[in-house]
Amino acid sequence: MAGAAAGEDDAAWERAIAAAVKNAPFSAPKTLTLDGAVKSTTGRLPSPSLFDRYPSLEELSVAGARLSSLAGLSRLPALRRLSLPDNRLSGAASLAAVAESCGATLRHLDLGNNRFAEVDELAPLAPHRIESLDLYQCPVTKVKGYREKVFALIPSLKYLDGMDAEGNDRLESDEEEDDEEDEEVGAEGEEGEGEGGEEEEEGGEEGEGDEDDEEEEEEGDEEDEEEGDDEAEDEEDEADDDQPDADAEDESKVATGSKGSSGSAKSNKRKRDNEDDANGDN
Repeated sequence: MAGAAAGEDDAAWERAIAAAVKNAPFSAPKTLTLDGAVKSTTGRLPSPSLFDRYPSLEELSVAGARLSSLAGLSRLPALRRLSLPDNRLSGAASLAAVAESCGATLRHLDLGNNRFAEVDELAPLAPHRIESLDLYQCPVTKVKGYREKVFALIPSLKYLDGMDAEGNDRLESDEEEDDEEDEEVGAEGEEGEGEGGEEEEEGGEEGEGDEDDEEEEEEGDEEDEEEGDDEAEDEEDEADDDQPDADAEDESKVATGSKGSSGSAKSNKRKRDNEDDANGDN
């Protein structure tokens, strides 16, 4: 009878899972919601092989399925959110199964309206990085010092039943940041594949840019050399233009000097002739 019931449960789970992923945008869905889809007759989750088909799951919600045990929970290496409210779960064994399945990645755990009655039952969660835990309407919430004890037990915990350790309500901005982080984690793999090619293309473009810069520098050097040659030729032409003026000036000086000498000689001759005439008269 037990085997038959388990088989019927597995068949019901398989139909529910197939319906949930039918309209998923990806062949490997990241979110799987099975709230109220199955009322387990055994109090257990389906055979691990059903969830093993979806190793990329980041969010799983199984509310109101009459679960009393999580034994055999599939290993879900990418799961960040697990919602199991409105079931019949209790005891450390159930949370040990959660820790083994997805403890390394799990950040948000909803166990509201289950049967956890003692803080010690939460011990399997202590070593992991759970940031948000919901235990509303569980008997444990009536334990004296419940909130202080849970925050002390799970050091990574930021929010318990929607409030921080000081009793402040969780802000919507914090919830949005968590959603953005989940999206970034899911997109990291896809972005990593594309970034390598883009960087190579950018590197190629930069290389071409360097070649263009080198060509421009060479052209600039050639232009500077041509300008220098032109300036030298202009200076030589100016020097040639100035040369005739200098030569003419020298010729003028020579001519002036000759005339001056001749005039002086004639003046001296007249002076001697006058002296001779004066001597003759005497």
